Amino acid sequence: MRRKVLLALATLTLAGNALAAAPEAKGDPTKGKQIVDTVCAACHGADGNSVAAANPSLAGQNPQYLYSQLKAFKSGERKNPTMFGMAATLSEDDMRNVSAYFSQQKPKDREAANKEQMPLGAKIYRVGNASTHVPACMSCHGPAGKGLPDQFPRIGSQHAGYIAKQLADFKAGADRKNQIMADIASRMTDAEMKAVSEYISGLR
Repeated sequence: MRRKVLLALATLTLAGNALAAAPEAKGDPTKGKQIVDTVCAACHGADGNSVAAANPSLAGQNPQYLYSQLKAFKSGERKNPTMFGMAATLSEDDMRNVSAYFSQQKPKDREAANKEQMPLGAKIYRVGNASTHVPACMSCHGPAGKGLPDQFPRIGSQHAGYIAKQLADFKAGADRKNQIMADIASRMTDAEMKAVSEYISGLR
């Protein structure tokens, strides 16, 4: 019964840290760029398109989601030593400004590295797996992976390796405090997580 309730909430709950409780994130992208150039660009790219799969691309991401994640890193709710150090230097306005800047940047199109993964990845993303009660990813993140402003994060055109790592962390209960995603990931096989990550990377 508990799993059914969680699945029902999946389309209504943020696929990341809860954002509903966070203040609306409005900022100045011009000021945000100044911070990005000195603090964020080395890992995430000056335009928010990172070159390494270990670092997520932030271009085009929903600003409220970015703001909430910076808040979580700064408070220690989301544990990452590197990001804790970076976020610790940012004020509330800084976080809003950085979020505004990245949200206005254009994500670079990506292609899935392993085309053989596409059929399974498309199935999981679009319809899920009824036999294991895994819901379709697109029910929260949209058919093109753009998410919903202020509710669900953009995941389309993200590095496949980064998506796979986040799913593994959700499954292991590491770092990401989100019961909905933890429950969904716990019922996904390694093959499903790898395939859907490849599929997501090619969404645009």
